[in-house]
Amino acid sequence: MKRLLATLICAAAALVATAPAAAQQYPDKPIRIIVGPGPDTLARLLGAHLTSVWGQQILVDQRPAAGGIVAADVVAKAPPDGYTLLLSTGSFTINSALNAKLPYDFLRDLTPVSLMADFPFILVVRPDSPYHSLKDFVNAAKAQPGKLNYASAGNGTPPHLAGEMLKQMAQIDIVHVPYKGAAAGITDLIGGQVQAMFAVAPAGLPQVKGGKLRALAVSSPKRYSQLPEVPTVAESGYPEFQVVGWNGLHAPAKTPKAIIDKLNAEVAKYLKSKEGQEGVLASGFVAEGSTVAEFDAFARADIARATKVIKTANIHVD
Repeated sequence: MKRLLATLICAAAALVATAPAAAQQYPDKPIRIIVGPGPDTLARLLGAHLTSVWGQQILVDQRPAAGGIVAADVVAKAPPDGYTLLLSTGSFTINSALNAKLPYDFLRDLTPVSLMADFPFILVVRPDSPYHSLKDFVNAAKAQPGKLNYASAGNGTPPHLAGEMLKQMAQIDIVHVPYKGAAAGITDLIGGQVQAMFAVAPAGLPQVKGGKLRALAVSSPKRYSQLPEVPTVAESGYPEFQVVGWNGLHAPAKTPKAIIDKLNAEVAKYLKSKEGQEGVLASGFVAEGSTVAEFDAFARADIARATKVIKTANIHVD
């Protein structure tokens, strides 16, 4: 028994000793960043930075099938060695709230590295619309239950949840019109087929700047730097309202803490650099960065918000 105990203690000590060594050597081969739905812009920007710093190729691997379920499953089942990472987004937290039969558990099988950047959704209407503020829109909806509608990028997408959250908090009845993607919804809004939309900022901002759409409010908890004159939904009377699009980095669960910390530090370094700030801003995002613990709390809160909206609105997978 004493011999067995001594063996176990030695084995444990060896594991503790090898973890920092593995982090020092990491990375010594190419790293894959798996991308689900949405653009791969930030993965490529970060990848270029990591390659320049570490001298290893960063491969961006797009797996958009099944709304990101395939991408997350690949990373969840990858070896926990830091060489397979996930460009995580709000789609993954929504999937966790929406689908009880996922082949992985987002919180159990993946570990957070860092929040990278986020952007709001802009509540937009046509420029000839009679609504000049969120209050105007809500008052009209209350006066005409079921008569106003709003477009989204599809069932279960962040813009859909933003619309349902507004319905619940403002106690209004507006009709959801799902599209296959944000671009189609924006096109029909400009054409007058629908009356409002929570447009993803990178797509909606050019239309607002160009005078083709009017912004009533933004969905983020703080004002959008690209539209500083537009109030948030929260400051327009609904202080608990918050929906943001975001990009972050996750790794397989049980990836050594030393490797997670090394990745987190390099992400922070990139986001604070002039190159990183300019690249993120040009992509329509707002650079954020976070500690591992902050990103974990962020993801859990995102799932909790989505779960509440989905259950109340009785939203189901298509």
